[in-house]
Amino acid sequence: MKVAVYHSQQDTRLEDMPVPGISGDEVLVEMKACGVCGSDLMSWYLEKRAPLVLGHEPAGVIAKKGDMVKNFEEGDRVFVHHHVACLTCHYCLRGDYTLCEQFHNTGIQPGGFAQYFRVPAPNLQIDTLAIPETVSFEEATLIEPLACCIRALRKGELRIDDSVAIIGAGTTGMIHIMLSRLLGASRIIVSDLFDRRLEAAKKFGADVTVNPQRESLDEVVRGETDKIGVDLAIVTASSLKAYRAAVGVCRKGGRILVFAPTAPGEALDMSLKELFFSGVQLIPSYSTSHLETRQALGLIRSERIRAKDLITHRYDLEHTADAFSTAMESNESLKVVVLNGD
Repeated sequence: MKVAVYHSQQDTRLEDMPVPGISGDEVLVEMKACGVCGSDLMSWYLEKRAPLVLGHEPAGVIAKKGDMVKNFEEGDRVFVHHHVACLTCHYCLRGDYTLCEQFHNTGIQPGGFAQYFRVPAPNLQIDTLAIPETVSFEEATLIEPLACCIRALRKGELRIDDSVAIIGAGTTGMIHIMLSRLLGASRIIVSDLFDRRLEAAKKFGADVTVNPQRESLDEVVRGETDKIGVDLAIVTASSLKAYRAAVGVCRKGGRILVFAPTAPGEALDMSLKELFFSGVQLIPSYSTSHLETRQALGLIRSERIRAKDLITHRYDLEHTADAFSTAMESNESLKVVVLNGD
């Protein structure tokens, strides 16, 4: 079978690999669509693991199932979550599924950017979802990133009438806009360096957009919030400048969602004294669980989240390198999807 193998940020090659074998409690899925995630573009995160097959936002059709598999049939259209928790450890029993050891040790093989991938038994049993006929494979690639945003806003405790600042208007920034609107945010302010993305943010529900290269985000936020600052600041850009901006616009007692990691060695200087007296909360949110993926599918199926409108670029599997380049370099791209077959 054909696979896209990541060797470095500038070197992704189409290579041949044997079709994975499966055990009796596993299935083989023919990939139909797989989204490119921001983490697929972070060289510092990938370089020590290369060469490898990336892709953790896949949707496809079950091509073969083991003789012990129940509840799924060959030909079923499915979304598969690449990581699943054990549901029984100390972390899982406290709802911290993404801290579970099994969560980090599970994964589809060899990855989503392949003609076929194997779904291990835990992934199949806990977080493989049937895709309704009304949801396209392309739309289903948004289940995982949408679920990540759902989990983040739950952790950030977004409340009705809260004001929100979203720093970074990529795919997850747009999803946060739509979710914040659904959850009753009173004012949504979006900051990004690219005007095309700010134009898109308006279409997805932003009230105010700011290009910080031309105007002060802090001044705009103060003007929009009676000089108080926002209740919730969400950082979707892997940038220290973005986090400094969030600190500047968050009100006393507000929350800052740490949604994107910065490179190793980068640190945000904050006075613990000021943090103590300001009451600002820093809330990290990494990945998602089996709980949010089901909610995400429901929101896409009901079209309350406009998944198809987020997809701006499509590439065949053989052009996965071009898909990566577009996602990394084009300021006009939102969701880039890799397709396999018709």
